[in-house]
Amino acid sequence: MSSSSLTHFDAQGQAHMVDVAGKPATRRVAVATGCIEMQAATLAIIESGGAKKGDVLGVARIAGIQAAKKTSDLIPLCHPLALTRVAVDFAMAEGGTPQVACTATVETVGPTGVEMEALTAVQVALLTIYDMCKAVDRGMTITGVHVVEKHGGKSGSYIAGQPQSAG
Repeated sequence: MSSSSLTHFDAQGQAHMVDVAGKPATRRVAVATGCIEMQAATLAIIESGGAKKGDVLGVARIAGIQAAKKTSDLIPLCHPLALTRVAVDFAMAEGGTPQVACTATVETVGPTGVEMEALTAVQVALLTIYDMCKAVDRGMTITGVHVVEKHGGKSGSYIAGQPQSAG
């Protein structure tokens, strides 16, 4: 892949913020997911609400929402966006590897997508779980963070695992 096919580089190969001024404002939605794997005892503490720092998932949810809103402060070439919705949800799995899965859904009406905001929300929510539980489990592992779907804009829809059209 050449640098000319990457939108964040100009013709001279210099990094720049993409000009979205001429793009129409459309409804944009992105969903990202990821997991944090942990010991069964750590998951039990989260489920029971017995963590010393408080409601782990409640705090992680707020952290994820805040992170989505601050994405352009963290990722240098992201546009600041007026988000219309951020939802951060969790699911706990005890079978196999004990883990908490996080899913973030982010929406806006604007000229650029919200994939980075959804990914950032998931990462920060999972990092918050790590922070709140590290006293009992330093071996937690964050895995599988990815965009599962996005809708809106010129490129249309993307759903992970489905064939994508060129272009």
